[in-house]
Amino acid sequence: MLSVLTNRTYRHLFLAQVIALVGTGLATVALGLLAYDLAGADAGAVLGTALAIKMVAYVGIAPLAGAHADKLPRKRLLVGMDIVRAGVALLLPFVDAVWQIYLLIFLLQSASAVFTPTFQATIPDILPDEEKYTKALSLSRLAYDLESLISPVLAAALLTILSFHWLFAGTAVGFVISALLVMSAALPYRKSVAKRVEGVWRKTTRGIRVYLKTPRLVGLLAVTLAAAAGSAMVIVNTVVIVKNMGGTEGDVALALAAYGAGSMMAALALPRILTRIDDRTIMIAGGGLLLVTLATIGLVFGQLGPRTFWPVVLVGWLTMGIGYSLCVTPNGRLLKRSSADEDRPALFAAQFALSHVCWLVAYPLAGQIGARFGMAPTFLVLAGLAALGVGLALWLWPRNDPAKLLHSHPDLPSDHPHLEEHGGSSHQHHFVIDDLHTGWPGKV
Repeated sequence: MLSVLTNRTYRHLFLAQVIALVGTGLATVALGLLAYDLAGADAGAVLGTALAIKMVAYVGIAPLAGAHADKLPRKRLLVGMDIVRAGVALLLPFVDAVWQIYLLIFLLQSASAVFTPTFQATIPDILPDEEKYTKALSLSRLAYDLESLISPVLAAALLTILSFHWLFAGTAVGFVISALLVMSAALPYRKSVAKRVEGVWRKTTRGIRVYLKTPRLVGLLAVTLAAAAGSAMVIVNTVVIVKNMGGTEGDVALALAAYGAGSMMAALALPRILTRIDDRTIMIAGGGLLLVTLATIGLVFGQLGPRTFWPVVLVGWLTMGIGYSLCVTPNGRLLKRSSADEDRPALFAAQFALSHVCWLVAYPLAGQIGARFGMAPTFLVLAGLAALGVGLALWLWPRNDPAKLLHSHPDLPSDHPHLEEHGGSSHQHHFVIDDLHTGWPGKV
């Protein structure tokens, strides 16, 4: 897996991702403690609302970024968004009202909605070989898991000597170092393609339209709903569950670290597993694991004392980390397989936006149900959401999903270059939705 780090450009971008995510992980812990400081027992509801605002920013901004990012140099765009995020992080320690959390979270995540899909769409250009790209995806998943493993451990250590407000300074430093590493990387030039004449609306929604016409990606979106159910329970309610058990701030970090450890275990194993088992089977199995874990914890919640329930939390969070990683790590492979080069940035932005619609549903559910009805019903409701995602994936994602599909072009003239290249009106090649292929074969 580490062999891809011999590529200097990818190595610098990977390090930028790791360092930025360590800073983000510090902010995740600090934000939970800040919410608890301001709202007490209603911290889960505050976090749920803040994270819903984050999702609104992602869903609204990412498609615009994907459609229009080609007008700006990628390096300047990435560096600029890192600087914006660092500036917002420096303001968070001065928050003294809940509405200020909501405003700064929106600004911070709007910048992330531009940065992340642009960053993700750049990696396939740097590593076009699928085997290397698969390894890069697993490394990227490991980097994200640092937010749930190393960052909480680091936060727990820092909290022994510092107020949690100082953790936000670590976030800002992470974004600044990330910007410097991106500046030092030699990003490849975008391939020149013929400019399409499209209106603003069609250009903005192109990635989403391609996404929703591709059956494997609709299945991916369903799996993401199951992933969102598990991760929302962990992110929104860990601080409330642990604090109500009489746990310390360090225990909160430890529970989040267990979740991250499970995710890392799965990410380390996936490059080998994906050579033997297809993406669909792996990802749906991950959703099933989240469903079973949420339902099991929901059924035993409240029936065990704190001393007995604490190991259940740690094992449950570890298991949900494994399920979550199985659900989300391979998605870049599906996006790369399903997109023409010129549409790849828009498709990654569409995945970023549509997937976060799932979290926009899951985060408020996790926060509001937990605050109003308690944790046992919350686990069971989110288990139901995971069941819905798994069921839709089994239904919508074809079991037989080859990259090359037989199809025809009755609307094209016989001398069209595409028909001459592939040998007639009816032919077979790697199939993606584009200007010549506007619908999936066999779909109305």
